Amino acid sequence: MTADIAVSHVSRSFGAHKVLDDVSLTVAPGELLALLGPSGSGKTTLLRLIAGLDQPDSGRITIGDIDASSRKPKERGVGFVFQHYALFRHMSVFENIAFPLRVRKAGKTEIRARVVELLRLIQLEALAKRYPSQLSGGQRQRVALARALASQPRVLLLDEPFGALDAVVRRDLRRWLHHLHREMNITTIFVTHDQEEAFELADRVVIMQQGRISQQGTPMDIYRQPANIFVHEFLGESNRIACHVVDLKVRADAGYFLGQTDGADGAATAFVRPHQIAVRPSASGPWRVAQIASSGTHARLTLAWQETRLESGMTADALLAAGLAVGTPVDIAFTGGAVFREGGAPSALQNQPEEKSVSDIGRTQLSVL
Repeated sequence: MTADIAVSHVSRSFGAHKVLDDVSLTVAPGELLALLGPSGSGKTTLLRLIAGLDQPDSGRITIGDIDASSRKPKERGVGFVFQHYALFRHMSVFENIAFPLRVRKAGKTEIRARVVELLRLIQLEALAKRYPSQLSGGQRQRVALARALASQPRVLLLDEPFGALDAVVRRDLRRWLHHLHREMNITTIFVTHDQEEAFELADRVVIMQQGRISQQGTPMDIYRQPANIFVHEFLGESNRIACHVVDLKVRADAGYFLGQTDGADGAATAFVRPHQIAVRPSASGPWRVAQIASSGTHARLTLAWQETRLESGMTADALLAAGLAVGTPVDIAFTGGAVFREGGAPSALQNQPEEKSVSDIGRTQLSVL
């Protein structure tokens, strides 16, 4: 199958700073792809190069079967939506959406039919005569999307499309955009630094770091099998634990037992997410609940043993059922995680129910709770 977008060995520098370094990427027809990464990782620069708003220092960009590297933005068949909408303040909603069609000198009948269709699609038919200043942020973003779709582009590019909106509106617009994409089946790339946004919307996620692609794959594959420490830490909170592996057994340098893993003996770093630490009240447990922070539906527990602190998470209902409170002695179990050795591929941290922690911290029974 021919890729709708192909980026081949593209690099871009601004002065001495290399923003993109030999990036290659393909996007399949109808795919919804997220470029995810921290600020300065090259996401927006890559999007602008695809749109033709900037030019690469080297490499090639094709859209469909056309070499787009030397084409002007309007010749690429691309719709671009900026984070801050960029709507024309002096134009009504109708005229903003009609603008690209008027530039193409489309006929009045075609313009009206297309704008009416798009107003229905974005569910703003009743607001056609309003001006941007009379709309909410979410409504303005929908108008910006409709304007980008007016000329029926081959691909749609979105730069932090929900970044300027509050959390509730972002959530609602994500759901709306997902529905819109299913209905239109247009090849789409969107830039974000929000993991939740990328994982909820995208068919495939590309994680960028310092101008390079660190990992790409389905959201589930990336979350379960991060390729390196950067990806693991970027995709949510983790307990970072210095450890060592001996005969496949993993022990923290602080002394407690973590589990079992594959691979060679030696120093390593384990990453365990809060939900991968199970907690059970135990009168003789060596750990204590040092702090509890609740977000309403979920709770975050800080677990303490001597100078060691670990973060665990559970639902508020599970916390209540377990009878946990600050000061409660507990046993803990590591139910998953990843083990990284320097220069090597990560391996899974596996739970060993029959194992106990080292004797100098008591009898932490490692059982799946």
